[in-house]
Amino acid sequence: MKIKLFYHSLISCWNHGNAHFLRGVVADLVAKGHQVEVFEPSDGWSYENMVKEHGGEAVSNFKKNFPLLKTNFYFPEETDYAALVQDADLVIVHEWNTSELVSSIGELKDRFGYTLLFHDTHHRSVSAPEEMSRYDLSKYDGVLAFGEVIKDIYLQKGWAKKVWTWHEAADTRHFYPRATEQHLGDLVWIGNWGDDEREEELEEFLIRPVEELGLKATIYGVRYPERAKKRLKEAGIEYKGWLPNYMAPVIFSQYSLTVHVPRRYYTQSLPGIPTIRPFEAMACGIPLISSPWEDAEGLFEPGKDFLMVKNGEEMKQTMQELLTNPYKARELTVHGLHAIRSKHSCAHRVNELMQIYEELQTAKLERV
Repeated sequence: MKIKLFYHSLISCWNHGNAHFLRGVVADLVAKGHQVEVFEPSDGWSYENMVKEHGGEAVSNFKKNFPLLKTNFYFPEETDYAALVQDADLVIVHEWNTSELVSSIGELKDRFGYTLLFHDTHHRSVSAPEEMSRYDLSKYDGVLAFGEVIKDIYLQKGWAKKVWTWHEAADTRHFYPRATEQHLGDLVWIGNWGDDEREEELEEFLIRPVEELGLKATIYGVRYPERAKKRLKEAGIEYKGWLPNYMAPVIFSQYSLTVHVPRRYYTQSLPGIPTIRPFEAMACGIPLISSPWEDAEGLFEPGKDFLMVKNGEEMKQTMQELLTNPYKARELTVHGLHAIRSKHSCAHRVNELMQIYEELQTAKLERV
């Protein structure tokens, strides 16, 4: 099957978490024998920031670590989209594209007959509904939403005909436990600052507990303002900037535990959506503690796959417990790793995607 994917970036994961999932999905589609082409804009902000800060070496390192993954740059103002999709069986357009591109790919559907899906992996349906309502999905066969609550929003607002929940997952080709003799510290956190979406939460559930326990901790991520860097330094936390996502498994192996601190939208308005970070941490076999979020869709077993805490004081106590109880930490990682491997890998999501495609093909035949 010929599959065309229009996404923000395959190459760059600079402040662009969807690249993690996209890489795993593409790899598993290719492994199943499909012909996959990824298209990303030549002026994508994630790619431009990555190259601006880290140069061509960042691109070379991507190619070394993902030799089977290829992307195609297009120039938004000059591209003949018909030439790109004319032989496609399935086309997926990610929500971080312009409304013009979304409409253009939709208008070409009747002409070429491909199955067309829209993929939403963000909180804008809640945080910026006026932006999402501008997308013309009238020609699309349906939407892949990365949580049940997003699915419900699309249906309630009449933005799409059909919607399926399609959660993100771990790319287990790259995210798996790594053996290491190098132990660098107690805690590592890999995540971007998130502006005002979780500043208070990071202070309560990460910075202050580390500071009060006197832990040796490291943080990776981008878009940290000077005040944040100053606060980390005060707390004794080393800040190391951007970490290419493919390096995360090795970094996880060098620390005793990590934490998950969801952005506010995912705790207040979008229950059931953990985002990709906890999937990847559990896939790497590092003990995980999370600040509160509601696992409304039963993806995991909180208390067994990872530990959930209610406040900063409980976070501090739980960090201390895992650091002093290796049996408890080991039990947690084994359970979490099993959850990922049994139901939350990118291979599982590709199987779900193929089932959705077959469902749509069956429906087409029944209409004939």
